[in-house]
Amino acid sequence: MNRLLNQIHTLLLKNKKTIAIAESCTGGLLSNLLTKLSGSSRYFMLGVVAYSNNAKKKVLKVPSSLITTRGAVSKAVASSMAGRIRKVAHTDIGMGITGIAGPSAGLPQKPVGTVFIALDSKKKKICQKFHFKGTRLCIRKKAALKSLELLKEVIIK
Repeated sequence: MNRLLNQIHTLLLKNKKTIAIAESCTGGLLSNLLTKLSGSSRYFMLGVVAYSNNAKKKVLKVPSSLITTRGAVSKAVASSMAGRIRKVAHTDIGMGITGIAGPSAGLPQKPVGTVFIALDSKKKKICQKFHFKGTRLCIRKKAALKSLELLKEVIIK
């Protein structure tokens, strides 16, 4: 993971890109990783842990209708989180992560380990769905790591 963090750090600095993160199920883990290296303040502008639906609505301005109709763990909500945090922080890249880390609260259509990771930039908007296995901590770590991998892919392109 340290190699990946170093690569992202170098790419963000070299390309003079800024980023903001809106996290739910990862609870700040991605923001923590992105700020591990000295100099990260040149690209990391804001990290928000919007864990509750109320925080998603009040802080990030995710439309209530999205949460009601699609559910807090959905492509629509993750995408909205990414877009809203990018706009709030005035950054080049915004990322949104929402999911079910468990061990309870899963549903048949959205079992424990379901995570949506969205990335929003002027040139690209993506959102991917993942199903991670393991303990609560394991799912959170896998989601943060996958977020870093997606971020690296987008910065390189």
